[in-house]
Amino acid sequence: MIEHVYYPGVMEEVVRRWWNGVWGRLTRRDVWLIRQTQWLVVARAGDTETEKVLRWTYDSQDDATRMVDRLLRADSAGQWREQQGGTPPHQASSSGDDTLRQ
Repeated sequence: MIEHVYYPGVMEEVVRRWWNGVWGRLTRRDVWLIRQTQWLVVARAGDTETEKVLRWTYDSQDDATRMVDRLLRADSAGQWREQQGGTPPHQASSSGDDTLRQ
């Protein structure tokens, strides 16, 4: 199932989503694989109040999937599990790779 997310002037598809199974505000981790014109990988540390978000854009799904695999291999509390649907954190315009919103 692909979730369609709409922002002013932009249509995105949440293709896949994972979280580490931890509800704690400091240890929760979420990863989204999003399809726009390019592929977008979004990783959030903490909960919605913390909003520390990293974004990477890729021209191919293979490159984006490699980044997701890298993120899921990183040390974190809990155990990663794939989820169905779910809206990614607010999409502020990002310029370039490895941008962090705090």
